[in-house]
Amino acid sequence: MTAEAIESGPRTGSDTSGTADERPLRIALLTYKGNPFCGGQGVYVRHLARELARLGHSVEVIGAQPYPVLDEGVPLTELPSLDLYRQPDPFRTPKRGEYRDWIDAAEVATMWTGGFPEPLTFSLRARRHLAARRGEFDVIHDNQTLGYGLLADLGAPLVTTIHHPITVDRQLDLDAAGTRRRRASVRRWYGFTRMQKRVARRLPSVLTVSGSSQQEIIDHLGVRRDRIHVVHIGADTDLWSPEPSVAEVPGRIVTTSSADVPLKGLVHLVEALAKLRTENPKAHLVVVGKRAEDGPVAQAIERHGLQGAVEFVKGISDAELVDLVRGAQIACVPSLYEGFSLPAAEAMATGTPLVATTGGAIPEVAGPDGETCLAVPPADAGALADALARLLGDPELRARLGAAGRDRVLSRFTWKQAAIGTAALYREAIAARSGATRPGRGR
Repeated sequence: MTAEAIESGPRTGSDTSGTADERPLRIALLTYKGNPFCGGQGVYVRHLARELARLGHSVEVIGAQPYPVLDEGVPLTELPSLDLYRQPDPFRTPKRGEYRDWIDAAEVATMWTGGFPEPLTFSLRARRHLAARRGEFDVIHDNQTLGYGLLADLGAPLVTTIHHPITVDRQLDLDAAGTRRRRASVRRWYGFTRMQKRVARRLPSVLTVSGSSQQEIIDHLGVRRDRIHVVHIGADTDLWSPEPSVAEVPGRIVTTSSADVPLKGLVHLVEALAKLRTENPKAHLVVVGKRAEDGPVAQAIERHGLQGAVEFVKGISDAELVDLVRGAQIACVPSLYEGFSLPAAEAMATGTPLVATTGGAIPEVAGPDGETCLAVPPADAGALADALARLLGDPELRARLGAAGRDRVLSRFTWKQAAIGTAALYREAIAARSGATRPGRGR
């Protein structure tokens, strides 16, 4: 369904029978980048939308490229950008006929000057789109766009998810930049974080996924604590579940890394693998993500002669991905920082034992060291190697940690629980807006 088709006529809303506190809600879920195979935002949109729909709400996802993959019953309204970072021609210059308006021109100009335009330009397109559909939604939920366009009156209360402040990524990339020119490039690319900081401070209702992220939002973005609400996300525990018929592959370690960036800590896991293989030559790593042709990870693989011991996989189905994790002897999250860590929750849900760092919110998900995981400090290849060796050599410990990890996810981190908590926050935002617009209260 395209935005142009939607705007050509009014859309029939969902049944609004029942009391204000009980009736199903009409939800617009915005995502400027929704591919579920390239990071956690797409996973969040897909699973939250599905579970909200299962609760009886009407959910419409409004997104740009790469478009989200959604489950049956959740419509997608395409709000296309110029898709300047698509494969196989990223950082492309559009042809003259592709330009539709001044927002497109601004998108290209920002890209030409080394910036990342999508949060701003998507927010401007979303504002225009929502203005044409005023009154069709009870609540608008923005998934970390944090663009100036969303500060307008959108016709419904706004709830915004901030998974974690992107200023954290910016600082880690600056720390890893080796030259003055590279640092200048990083600062320009992350220029949009200034906008996100300004927008975040003006938002009435912020949802985040962990206590660690809540504190980072306060510290980095200056949002008041009373405006931030924690709703944990989790795993699809029907899909991510143990399956004894899947054979365990000796020495297999699996990790997820959406990009070769310092934040993900993959280079430290590669260094750990090199140490581990001196004592355990069967140890090998499967990375769910795209192989970078150059960069720290590729250089570490070549330096240690690990070309045959590190495999990258991408574009596989959900079922294939789950079986890949089920067959691993260890799942590993080597990140320096995470706002939540879906890969940790999903691996634990399969009963695969976890080695994880203590970066950011990972301990909130993974649990205590020695009880539901083995925990190591971030950026410590030696500690990673020791923990991996300990698990590979102890089948009983693997079984105990795997079972305890599964129990932890079932009790704390499911998408149904996330949807219930998110819907409760929607109703609070609706009630707050209703109270603020009553006669004599002002706006």
